[in-house]
Amino acid sequence: MSAEEHSPQAGVRLQKALAEAGQGSRRRIEEWIAAGRVRINGRVAKLGERVVAGDKVMVDGRAVRLQRDAFKRRRIIAYHKPEGEVVTRRDPEGRTTVFQHLPGLQDGRWIAIGRLDINTAGLLLLTNDGALANGLMHPSHAVEREYAVRVQGPVADDVLRRLTQGVQLEDGQARFEEIVVSGGSGFNQWFHVVLCEGRNREVRRLWEAVGCAVSRLKRVRFGNVILGARPLPRQWRALTEEEESGLLALAGLPASPRPAGRGVGRRPAGAKRTSARAG
Repeated sequence: MSAEEHSPQAGVRLQKALAEAGQGSRRRIEEWIAAGRVRINGRVAKLGERVVAGDKVMVDGRAVRLQRDAFKRRRIIAYHKPEGEVVTRRDPEGRTTVFQHLPGLQDGRWIAIGRLDINTAGLLLLTNDGALANGLMHPSHAVEREYAVRVQGPVADDVLRRLTQGVQLEDGQARFEEIVVSGGSGFNQWFHVVLCEGRNREVRRLWEAVGCAVSRLKRVRFGNVILGARPLPRQWRALTEEEESGLLALAGLPASPRPAGRGVGRRPAGAKRTSARAG
């Protein structure tokens, strides 16, 4: 199929494909295209064109081998991890892993966007796009993670203030961006807490540092994606277009068109989130 026959949603932009093939920056490649130095299937390329696997691309008369990864379809899913599963491909102890419940992939492999420990349940995002996963996990982007936490025993207001002002852990100071009292009485109290980083067991360690024990922990939001009532534990759903676009923005990546005819999963159910800052 020639470039002229491509649908508006097919393939990837020419400058992106050439950049991923190591030819230079996208801006520099756009200048080459405008100057008529790039050809697709024997004819001069135009700015804004897209290429698909099998197209023959030349720069200054020299053939360029395009990277296969440039054409893979981005996939992102939300998985509801139960307690007792581990976020690893193979577990030497034979425990169930989240990857045993995921759909098959034709392009690449599933990458977990952050981890949840074996005793933590809730929302786990997975993708086949390494750049997206790295962008969402990079500390510079400060993507919010929200957790529902059940704490044993009463928690005084000054403890909540300490947790939002900062507590010294063994790997540096940490704090919750937000704490919301979420119910419970007697020995167990529920809170919703928000973090903007993903250090190992950070939620549990913060509470332990102020003398509180966590008895249940569940991630309910990552960035703009909310767990809601669906999927159920050990189930997954594809993200909506709005959710996917929001994650790309949070990762500092440009939005890209979704392939025509691509299905999406059910939208997350649940009431609109409200919160109040502790302290």
